[in-house]
Amino acid sequence: MFENISKQYKGKYALKDFTAKLENGVCGLLGANGAGKTTLINIFVGILQSDYGRVYINDMDTRSMGNAFLSHIGYLPQYPQFYRNFEVMDFLRYMCVLKDIPKKQGETRARELLEIVNLSDDCNKKIGALSGGMRQRVGIVQAMLNDPSILILDEPTAGLDPQERIRFRNLISKFSENRIVLLATHIVSDIECIANQVILLKEGRLMKQGTPQSLIDGLKGKVWTVTVTNEAMNETLDRFKISNMMRDDEKIHLRVINEEKPDVHAINVQANLEDVFLHYFGGGEQ
Repeated sequence: MFENISKQYKGKYALKDFTAKLENGVCGLLGANGAGKTTLINIFVGILQSDYGRVYINDMDTRSMGNAFLSHIGYLPQYPQFYRNFEVMDFLRYMCVLKDIPKKQGETRARELLEIVNLSDDCNKKIGALSGGMRQRVGIVQAMLNDPSILILDEPTAGLDPQERIRFRNLISKFSENRIVLLATHIVSDIECIANQVILLKEGRLMKQGTPQSLIDGLKGKVWTVTVTNEAMNETLDRFKISNMMRDDEKIHLRVINEEKPDVHAINVQANLEDVFLHYFGGGEQ
């Protein structure tokens, strides 16, 4: 649990009075770039200290747990730095040593995880020879070596092609059984597919927390489709938040987020999580 976490850089808050409780399953930490997601994660894993507030695991203050706290955590940072000349299995053995995992146990665990992520046949390849998606799968294996109760993933699908993103999302879902997975991202589809809880973070503050469906339900009656001409398009774009725009010959179909009916011909439609994102973050981060 996070309790009143605050962090400033040069007098500006990166996080301000952030409080949230995490439960087993995938919790999506969703926010625009610069919202404070990585700062929050760095505080969670002990890379940074907060200026104020506490982080608790099983009602214990992590600051009082010392290195024992790390045994609960598996972490894949946004920009993992791999030893490119290491073979995959040698790298994982090295990580087992750093995590104080007994040799035989670590060997068995690494090979089991490589099988799960479909990298068993690549275990003797050098990491530098792997594709970006394969390196990310090695990254999640190293994060899971100690069988953590909390798995933290910072923008894990950024830069991956669609096939690898789907594969990685499926792995996250698989690894979320009986543990907390904190998935920080600005890619809404990653959250919509697998998260059972969502935290909306804007300018370092908690905006909303709930299930994807509860957040979507909060926009009931506020999402519309409307068809406009080329001439009317710019005026509509200036007046409303537009989550989607599709051109059809001389007509343009817009998906509009607004409290009231934006046009006499507008049709109310079911919201989705992208609409939620635009509703709260459409103005951008300052």
